[in-house]
Amino acid sequence: MTTKLFFVIGPAGSGKSTTSALIAQRIGAAYIDKDSVATAFTEALLEAAGTDKNERDNNEYYQSVVMDLEYATLLRIAGDNLRLGISVVLDAPFVRYFPEADYLERAAVDHDWPPDAERIVVHVTADGNRVRTRISHRGYERDAWKLDHWDEFWTRTQTAECCWRGARHVFFDNSAEGVSRDALDRAITTPD
Repeated sequence: MTTKLFFVIGPAGSGKSTTSALIAQRIGAAYIDKDSVATAFTEALLEAAGTDKNERDNNEYYQSVVMDLEYATLLRIAGDNLRLGISVVLDAPFVRYFPEADYLERAAVDHDWPPDAERIVVHVTADGNRVRTRISHRGYERDAWKLDHWDEFWTRTQTAECCWRGARHVFFDNSAEGVSRDALDRAITTPD
């Protein structure tokens, strides 16, 4: 059986984590969440650099140093699993890397992904009011900037277009209350 590498992308509050966990459960894949992998290290690095450990969106040190380390770590862990024949679901926004059309192709080489691993990008979307409510209710300190600068944050997420080559792209509208397992199944199993 061909291994699969899912990139579950979308803005904060879109439901990436719920969607990612359901996909991983459905196909028996490793579930790798950027927050679980990197938050403790990221906060320590930000504090050691003398910056706010909860500030990501408007923190130059995070954006120029830490963020690339977080994502490289995720991609390396994905490679470790894929080489063992284990499919992977990555739960992370990846927004900064959207304009890089060859991002997945370079990552495959850099992290030694098996050439036959199928890459699937799941674009999780949700309406703005639903996203804002979800972000507000989850209560993460790192979301303060997003809520305080909502128009800027929302505009940025809506104008970011993922240009990645070398993957099948599917779209999943997660605006409803609770994830529809049937709709998710249709989205990830329907060929282009």
